[in-house]
Amino acid sequence: MPEPSNNTTPVKGPASYFPSIESKYGQPINHWMDVLRAAGPRKHMEYVTLLKTDHGLGHGHANALVAAYLAQGK
Repeated sequence: MPEPSNNTTPVKGPASYFPSIESKYGQPINHWMDVLRAAGPRKHMEYVTLLKTDHGLGHGHANALVAAYLAQGK
């Protein structure tokens, strides 16, 4: 007999950091996507550096936001 369907699939990839980013920095993910969009075209690590130096994010959180941003095609 098949197992019952459970709709609690764990979030994977950069999005798995989102709850902790929102909690730690007090801003929704859309805020950070807007920050990246406003920064204009840059390379991945340039975005990461921007978030770290100008906004105080840790490397892992900045990297996760940038990866998600770039994956959505800006």
